[in-house]
Amino acid sequence: MIIRRRPHLLWLLVPFVLYLGALPFANRVEPVVLGLPFLFVWLLAATLLTPVAVWLTYRGDRKSREGRS
Repeated sequence: MIIRRRPHLLWLLVPFVLYLGALPFANRVEPVVLGLPFLFVWLLAATLLTPVAVWLTYRGDRKSREGRS
């Protein structure tokens, strides 16, 4: 199975869960965070965390490729 050989690929599920999986739970106007609706803050945080998840996946993939060489 590919997940057993490359578990770092699970980081790519983070954006999916943040955008789609948790969206029904975050779809609220109240509470207001820093004057912004909660949903806007949630989507902003998901957008900022997506490159971090991709970078962690890249780093793990690079390490696994170096280990095989």
